[in-house]
Amino acid sequence: MTRAELVDIIKRKRSLLCVGLDTEPLRLPLRFRGQHDPVRAFNHAIVQATHHVAVAYKLNLAFYEANGAAGWRDLESTVAYIRSLGDCLIIADAKRGDIGNTARKYAEAFFDQLDFDAVTLSPYMGGDSITPFLGRPGKWAIVLAVTSNEGAMDFQFQAVGDGHQRLFELVMRHMAALGGPDELMFVAGATRPDILAQARAVAPDHFFLVPGVGAQGGDLEAVLRAGLARDGGLLVNSSRGILYAGQEEEAVPKAREAAEALQRMMEKAMQERGVV
Repeated sequence: MTRAELVDIIKRKRSLLCVGLDTEPLRLPLRFRGQHDPVRAFNHAIVQATHHVAVAYKLNLAFYEANGAAGWRDLESTVAYIRSLGDCLIIADAKRGDIGNTARKYAEAFFDQLDFDAVTLSPYMGGDSITPFLGRPGKWAIVLAVTSNEGAMDFQFQAVGDGHQRLFELVMRHMAALGGPDELMFVAGATRPDILAQARAVAPDHFFLVPGVGAQGGDLEAVLRAGLARDGGLLVNSSRGILYAGQEEEAVPKAREAAEALQRMMEKAMQERGVV
């Protein structure tokens, strides 16, 4: 999916919503647990319920790899189902970070075999851990930039070089020089809107994938004020806040309601900023 196509979907759906499919078998409603393939059945139901307001879906690979071969089949089935409906960016939240032929094989796995549009990457090993994912029209590298976890303070905010920039800013500037706004995004956490605004100042034209809204405590309105760009520029992810918004028979209807509530807030902010 190209940037122009993504922006068109954002404007058409009046949404920046990315739904995180971090599906845990033990948290599924009983009616899904009794099915032959409970995870994929639940995923399909959630996608069907939210597709009208979602512009992206993010599948965290850990939740599928943990279930072995069955989890891999669930992953493939979910991607294929989303793809069949069209109009959504599909993200592999894999956080890979290797180099050389290993990185190239990861790119082939996610882009060629599994048909993802984008994959999250760790830049710790430098530019050659990212470049194998670039130069593919319609495919995206999503680079970890600044995260919301407590351990982010260990490295990301350390002063580097002449002391006038922090490590996450150095990483963003270096990566932005490798991949332009048409093929590279950044991950920036939702729970520190002030830091999100600082990241936006470093990369004003790149899209940001913003996890942490909902169950992790991120404030959507603050995120939109800090990060919204002239063409949207954000994919705001909610996982548990949508997947587990309701219990049992209310699970899927409540997921739809939760997604629609987020979309309404996004639409209002985009209208105020002239995005739509």
